[in-house]
Amino acid sequence: MLPRTLKNHLLQASSTFPVILLTGPRQVGKTTLLKSIAQAERNYITLDDMDVRMLAQSDPALFLQRYQPPIIIDEVQYAPNLFGEIKMTVDRNQQNGQFWLTGSQKFHLMQSVTESLAGRVAILELNGFSQAEINNQAEQMRPFLPGRDWLNHARQRATETGLDALYHKIWRGSYPRVIAEPGISTDLFFSSYIQTYLQRDIKEIIKISSEKTFYNFVRVIAARTSQLLNYADIARDVGIDQKTAKAWLSALEASGLVYLLQPYHNNLTNRLIKTPKLYFLDTGLCAYLTKWSSSQALEAGAFSGAILETWVISELLKSYWYNGKTPYFYFYRDKDLKEIDLLIDLDNTIFPIEIKKSASPSLNAANNFSVLTKLNQTIGHGALLCLRQTDIPISTNIDAIPISYL
Repeated sequence: MLPRTLKNHLLQASSTFPVILLTGPRQVGKTTLLKSIAQAERNYITLDDMDVRMLAQSDPALFLQRYQPPIIIDEVQYAPNLFGEIKMTVDRNQQNGQFWLTGSQKFHLMQSVTESLAGRVAILELNGFSQAEINNQAEQMRPFLPGRDWLNHARQRATETGLDALYHKIWRGSYPRVIAEPGISTDLFFSSYIQTYLQRDIKEIIKISSEKTFYNFVRVIAARTSQLLNYADIARDVGIDQKTAKAWLSALEASGLVYLLQPYHNNLTNRLIKTPKLYFLDTGLCAYLTKWSSSQALEAGAFSGAILETWVISELLKSYWYNGKTPYFYFYRDKDLKEIDLLIDLDNTIFPIEIKKSASPSLNAANNFSVLTKLNQTIGHGALLCLRQTDIPISTNIDAIPISYL
């Protein structure tokens, strides 16, 4: 197993909280990570086992007598009654690191955690491998923030990545099995993944009348990655109503498959768009659902810009999640159609970022950064993330940074 950046932050959180909850989609390595760092005396129980699940659901007190902490409980969302019993156990024992929990259905988990374990649980997010982890640089991964400090650090660990190699990474995606087994058929892997998702996860979250219709919905969502969310268009293309489209998208978000990037908004201007942008978090699954047969076809096709932006946003999110940080990410778009791909809001400072499929971006590519002055906020260093092989300043406050630095 490749080392995961989140390992150190997970151990630190376990030393200060009695409960750790590790969330994220299926098959991204949550259980593998916890098992790899668990002490020998820590029990492992999965609620995918129906006998164990029934006991946890029907008699949580007996469950915790039989399976005592310290313990890993996998897929804990299947037994929400456990959370109350876990609360009583940690309040009685007053020890940190007693329970390590995993779950792949964030909505139900957050609801139960908020009600039962507030103040007792550290919540961490895991998705597929980051580029740094694939390059065996997990310990060196830092939250992305434009500026000298991040750039100097990234330059030291940078590995040159050509266009073909980059799109091959994007096309295959970041699921651990796909990374660990280069010869595996992505068609076979993602087909099986979707079937498992439909049969084991989605029916636990929502009721669907037709798996085929829901599958078509997932494909329509994948085709709209990096676009503004438009429920009316999605509902029309799938043949469902908007209420259903909203419920189904919430299920995808709860499962960790999609991310909604919220628009930046404040009270100083009423000309800002308030619709979020949609991103599919694994570009390999996204490419499979949109039927790109090879990385070469993906790079040469009309989808290449959208999938590149999706991959970059996913990498930037991982740089925060895996360092135990909350990403305060937004995008800018106003009614004059001025847009900035990403704003990072940190310490009352806004850091603007553009993503370009270009090896020689000009200063004009960052022209829209100037619209931020009307927000009456401190504007930090900006970045153009692009396909250059080396970084270069393009103005006093903006750097062109190779995507391979991420």
